[in-house]
Amino acid sequence: MATTTTAAVANESTERETDTQVEERFCRFLLDYSAASVGDETAREPDARPYVQQLERMVTDEESSTVRVDFFELDAFDGELALAVESEYYRFEPCVRAGAKRAYREVRARVTTGEDRRPGQADPVDAKTFFVAFRNLKSAPEKLRDLRCDKIGTLVQCRAVVTRTSDVRPELLAGSFLCLKCGLEAPEVPQQMRYTTPTICRNPQCNNASKNKWQLQMDRSKFADWQRIRVQEATDEIPAGSLPRSLDVIVRDEMVEQVKAGDKIVATGCPCVVPDAGGLARAGENAVAGRLNNMAQGVTGAQSVAGTREMTYKMLFSACGVERAEEADGRGRDDDEADDALRQLKSAGGALDGVEDIVTPRDAKDALTAKKMRQRPRLYDALAESIAPAVFGHKDIKHGILLQLVGGVAKQTHEGIKLRGTINVCVVGDPSTAKSQFLKYVHTFLSRSVYTSGKAASAAGLTACIARDSETGEFGVEAGALMLADNGICCIDEFDKMDATDQVAIHEAMEQQTISITKAGIQANLNARTAILAAANPKHGRYDRTKTLKANVDMTMPIMSRFDLFFIVIDDCDEVTDRNVAKHIVDVAAGEARALDAPFTIDELRSYIRVAKKISPVITDAAAKTLVACYRQLRQNDVVGRSKTAYRVTVRQLESLVRLSEAHARIHLSQTVEPDNVKEAFRLLKRSIISVESESVLLEEIDEEDLDAAAAVDMPSVGEKRPAEDDPESPAKPATTAEESPSKPPPRKKAKVQLSYEDYTRYRALITTHLRSRATLDGVPGLKRSAVVDWYLTTHADEVGEETAAHAKLLKQILKRLQKDDLVIVVAHEDNEPVLAVHPNVDVADASAA
Repeated sequence: MATTTTAAVANESTERETDTQVEERFCRFLLDYSAASVGDETAREPDARPYVQQLERMVTDEESSTVRVDFFELDAFDGELALAVESEYYRFEPCVRAGAKRAYREVRARVTTGEDRRPGQADPVDAKTFFVAFRNLKSAPEKLRDLRCDKIGTLVQCRAVVTRTSDVRPELLAGSFLCLKCGLEAPEVPQQMRYTTPTICRNPQCNNASKNKWQLQMDRSKFADWQRIRVQEATDEIPAGSLPRSLDVIVRDEMVEQVKAGDKIVATGCPCVVPDAGGLARAGENAVAGRLNNMAQGVTGAQSVAGTREMTYKMLFSACGVERAEEADGRGRDDDEADDALRQLKSAGGALDGVEDIVTPRDAKDALTAKKMRQRPRLYDALAESIAPAVFGHKDIKHGILLQLVGGVAKQTHEGIKLRGTINVCVVGDPSTAKSQFLKYVHTFLSRSVYTSGKAASAAGLTACIARDSETGEFGVEAGALMLADNGICCIDEFDKMDATDQVAIHEAMEQQTISITKAGIQANLNARTAILAAANPKHGRYDRTKTLKANVDMTMPIMSRFDLFFIVIDDCDEVTDRNVAKHIVDVAAGEARALDAPFTIDELRSYIRVAKKISPVITDAAAKTLVACYRQLRQNDVVGRSKTAYRVTVRQLESLVRLSEAHARIHLSQTVEPDNVKEAFRLLKRSIISVESESVLLEEIDEEDLDAAAAVDMPSVGEKRPAEDDPESPAKPATTAEESPSKPPPRKKAKVQLSYEDYTRYRALITTHLRSRATLDGVPGLKRSAVVDWYLTTHADEVGEETAAHAKLLKQILKRLQKDDLVIVVAHEDNEPVLAVHPNVDVADASAA
């Protein structure tokens, strides 16, 4: 027994000595590290001591208490210490914090030399709690499902997506307790993941061992900010057929409120095991606590039946540092390269007009990349060709997605009304036209994006829902797809398969960029500043050219008006196109490099877009006039029926023009929006609105005699009664024998003239509107055919030009079709010339919009 006690004492003494060495060596690292100390003479300032400078800033800013340490530098300075911290982080974490406090005390003593503390005043360093945030570990970040028992207590990194964050609450780190029996104070009692009171009073005459007879002295205790972050596996890390794993990440002090729902983060810390309080309340046989030989056996269930112990513990991740994934990927090993880029950029005068926008080394690297890319001719087309290089063709769609990635400028009026700058795009087309490929590419291109399917998504899943916390029982907001994609793009496939109620739920998010919730006593207005890239199929499988866009897609008009661009893709049979598409697909399948060859790499494209999004171009006066003219043209075309295949042009399309123009100016890194930017935006919007023409109209080639005869037979002269064939009082027509019948030449087959459907509807709208207005305003029941032809030739002289005869003939053919096929015009006969009038049952407004 004595031997066991002696070994325990020796072991405890060895552990204390090891802890002291870790504390001292980490303190030396913070005070002595420099690039020259590890043999790196290529650094910009080899003798600079970055951690001493960091501690000096902490002395100036007394609120700061977290020391940020690059683990690569610790490993280069003291590899043995780095190995010990990495393998037994949970044990040495208090020692590391104590070493940081010790180094801070020495730096503070040098900085505040001569400052006398009043007698009796406590040292402010003693009351301050320090934390150490490691980053840039040697090993790659772990997946959530790879955090097993062998990782418990070690220093690791994990990569995940934030789904929910809790409120910031105070956490008791070390409590000072007052014994209620003798009044003796027990200072700095460490807390072990839960409220922990002293085991027994230090007063040998008291021996208070009751947990209920201790009072917490809050003014003498140490607290820190605490927050729970719920994270989930990234979609690209989930194995096929598996559900995403979730984990709670605990952050403290300056790490709270650093991330929000939807961020992809890299957390550094150690996995820990805590009792699962929720497991005790789950359905089934009640769990009971058992003891054997006065030793706790944990919480057990029906051991006699199952023979197993209940799962009473769960894993959480205690993080010492947390940062966004793009920040973690953009620094560390590339710091020297980024510093070189910053020096080159400043010496070259900057890629932008103002180098003051560069605040980090990654910004400098992006700006230098953008400067090189800007020198390429036809930059706009080259950037578009770099998007989804595996997809052949679809040039306009790639231009639209490029503008969506850059976006317009968000604005706010004097009244506080926010105007969105995001661009929403919808791709409608036949099956197998690479719609989903664009969505998948954008999802992988952006770090903050969400991919979902319309049929599998609900209103709460797209926006947000109210969920109850399993531990605290409080209600909280669970972020949906649009919140998770805040400041990014939400890709929604099969958009037309969404229920009508679910489509209504995203009205506010698409226009106002917010999500309002009033449920369970929670009233919140959440940000959803996301662009939407949607893909939809036509109602009946393939796009019907003879129907409107609204009739082809199962969407409501409010949803359609919120999309800035509609792209309609039709799978037409064309020998040249089919050959090129087939060759491209075969080359991609064969792994040919030329098939995926793009002007720019994906990293260069990301860098350029990051630089372009920092620019806020201003609309010039010339661009404003061009915007007004383009909008008026769209509205006029909509009134006369040119855009039968599109939705109604509203003021939202004018706002779309503004956003697209600003995005196009950003692409060229321009500080102003010029008329050329507006013209490109107008081209895309016009291509979007009038993208698919209906089937052409065939007009018969007829001569004057045929037209007059058709008019005379169709309707009797004014005031004349046509005899009925079955009227007995009508004079019978004399029979004509075969001998008396004159010989007639065989009918000549007439050629047909092809006219586009848009031009035909325009002619029809103009003619019917003119005839109805003359009948209503002037009281004229009808106009002669020659008067209608002369009216059109006179009012459209610029369009007709010198081809008067050809236009007159075309008008007569259109009048014939309106009379015979469309039944829009009725014809009377007066003075041997047809008199035209609109049929009384025809609505001119419907005829114009048809």
